[in-house]
Amino acid sequence: MKTFLLLWAMPIVLLGTWYGLSYYDMSFGIFMLTRQAHELVFQIYGNVLGIPPETIPPLVMRAIVVDSAVLFAIIGFRRRKKIIAWWKARQEKSEPVSSEARASMDSLSSAP
Repeated sequence: MKTFLLLWAMPIVLLGTWYGLSYYDMSFGIFMLTRQAHELVFQIYGNVLGIPPETIPPLVMRAIVVDSAVLFAIIGFRRRKKIIAWWKARQEKSEPVSSEARASMDSLSSAP
């Protein structure tokens, strides 16, 4: 599972780093990090997809959010028994209410 998460996170980190550095033209002498390369990459993708280049970054961000939600849903489904056991243990620890206090709370809530 750690490998799976690493394979999910690495492209997102690399894309985000490239996007941030090239958007603000922090090239450090590397052409791919210049604003020119940034504009060129999105111009090429825009021409290939047939959409305006400025609409691509929000689409990519939306895809990352959806993919991340699906990934975490799969992980949650695979670990649901552990999560349920953790939740029950947490609930038991946070309920130091005696049976007398619970009975009085029940009688108050059932009063008209």
